[in-house]
Amino acid sequence: MADGADDSSKTEQPSARKLNRAREQGQVIHSREINSLFMLSAGAVVVLLLAPSLAGSMEKTLARFLDGASLISGGGILWEAVGALIREMAKAAILPLLLLVAVAIASSVLQTGFVFAVEKIGFDISRLSPMGGLKRLFSLRSAVEFGKNLAKVALVLTVAALLLMPELRRLPALTSFDAGALAGEIHRALLRLVLGALALVALLALLDYGYQRLSFMRQMRMSKQELKEEHKQAEGDPAVKARLRQIRMERARRRMMAAVPTASVVVTNPTHYAVALKYEMGSKGAPRLVAKGADLIAKRIREIAEENDVPLVENPPLARALYASVELDHEIPPEHYRAVAEIISYVFRIKGKFRAR
Repeated sequence: MADGADDSSKTEQPSARKLNRAREQGQVIHSREINSLFMLSAGAVVVLLLAPSLAGSMEKTLARFLDGASLISGGGILWEAVGALIREMAKAAILPLLLLVAVAIASSVLQTGFVFAVEKIGFDISRLSPMGGLKRLFSLRSAVEFGKNLAKVALVLTVAALLLMPELRRLPALTSFDAGALAGEIHRALLRLVLGALALVALLALLDYGYQRLSFMRQMRMSKQELKEEHKQAEGDPAVKARLRQIRMERARRRMMAAVPTASVVVTNPTHYAVALKYEMGSKGAPRLVAKGADLIAKRIREIAEENDVPLVENPPLARALYASVELDHEIPPEHYRAVAEIISYVFRIKGKFRAR
């Protein structure tokens, strides 16, 4: 069947089992624009909230770095002072870096949860193929991603230009501001630009996530035949289940027939039903039903009983009642005690196991 025919036949939504299997293989809904939104938000927090304190710290550190007297002496470079200075600069930059790393991890976890795909860990030598790389580079998916990136950059630049246009017209007036007021104006313009960019990226992230979800669900679609096969795998093939059920019934029937020779009496209908009861003198429990059957099975129970000298007693009402109300290897209910006791007593008297007073 052609690929187009295969795709056209996949009209059913994916099952939960297929989605779970795809997740185990590392196939999940993931939007890079969501990551971009989180990273840009973290960058905005760093710039707008932490930038003043970080800038002050970096300014002092750089001032010491440019001051040669604190790093160089008559004997040469003071390496301990240089090392301490580098450590201070690293401490100032470590917090923003850790924040960006944490945000990058959180954005992926929030989208997909924790996904551990063992199959993705293995080394695939086909990825080293130049032809394979060219195919991936010029594939339809790569073209779509490239177009999306171009459109995103164009939109961000357009929004940035629209937000900065009013500020550019105010440039001549800014020359009369003092340093404090100028810093405030720059901070306000920067805040406006960042918030506008965040709003645009949030919109793009929402649209991209919807597109990624739609594309993923379309890729995961199943045909009706695939759904049937998966249902068979999950629930079991009906033919196999029927065969197993038949095997279990046959084994249970053989065990039941093997218990007939141990019975004390077989109560019959006389032809349609047969119920084998077992009772031992001195036992505290009531007689137990060890075998029962109708028609052909009843006939076979009677034959085995006759072959093993198990007494047959005709009592149609009792045979039907015990057949309908008592399960295998269960004791008879109290309402049948009297009738069964009379039969058991009669059988034991016949066999000489019971002597009436």
